[in-house]
Parts: sequence; C-alpha cells; structure tokens
Amino acid sequence: MNGGKIAAVGLLVATVAAGGGMWYAQEYGYYDSIDPATVTLEVATPAGPQPLTIADVEAIDADSSPLRWRACATVTDLPADAIPFPDATPLIGPRWFDCFDARRIGADLESGAARAVLSVEDIRPDVDRVLAIYPDGRVYGWHQYLDKTPERGVMD
Repeated sequence: MNGGKIAAVGLLVATVAAGGGMWYAQEYGYYDSIDPATVTLEVATPAGPQPLTIADVEAIDADSSPLRWRACATVTDLPADAIPFPDATPLIGPRWFDCFDARRIGADLESGAARAVLSVEDIRPDVDRVLAIYPDGRVYGWHQYLDKTPERGVMD
C-alpha cells in the first residue's frame, strides 16, 4: 500500500466519522426530554393568555436553539376565541420523537383538518410558540420565527 492510498483511506474514515458525529449531534446530542409534569400550554386570546388542561404530554427542548422545542398532548378545554396563527410552519424534529410529524401537521393545517393558534408571543426574542389543534383534542406545539417584514414594522 503506498502513501496515497493510506491518505485516501484516512480522509474517508475522517469524513465518515465527522458525518456520523454531525448526524448524532442533530438527532440526539442536544435534545432533552421534558418532564411532562412541568409542561404547561396556553393559548393567546384577546382577553389574554388562557392556560389549557393537558394530558398525555410528550415534550423535548434543547439549549442550542430556540426552535428545538416540540410538544405533543391532548387538550380538553380550548377557548373558542384563541388567536389564529397565519402561516404556521411546523419544523421537522428528530426522528426518534415520533409523536410529532411536522409534514403531517403541515398538511393538516393546509387542508383545514387542524388549525394553528398563537400560544405565546415572543416566547424568546423573535420567536413565537405555535399550537396546531385538532377537533379531537390532539395538540402539537413548536416554536417559529416571527415574520420580519416592513408591514409588521419589524426589521433588523
């Protein structure tokens, strides 16, 4: 084996190791499960925030990004005057958090099978908490960047 082959094999091994490390970090490394007993959900209404009674909670979060928070639950008491959230776009989470299927939720929001409501405005700077609510009481939550446009008066 000559030096060129050794170098090529070394580069290949380093590439596979780096790719595997990046995949692990994105899928598992930064996420933490949240204790269901500590999860609270609320919806924004014209009168102010209204807490929801939730059950069957699964939730994850990460300190590395404000967008990594996800939650799945069931709710029994959704206020009728919850503020709608236009242009809701659920973000794809890690595959192992299988209660949250962003593609299905997005398709259901587009078809009208679910509706998006504002949960918490500016939960973090420039980030809102959004909930997708189904008629059967299922609720899925995620964080979404605010729309920064001149129409909203927000430009950095």
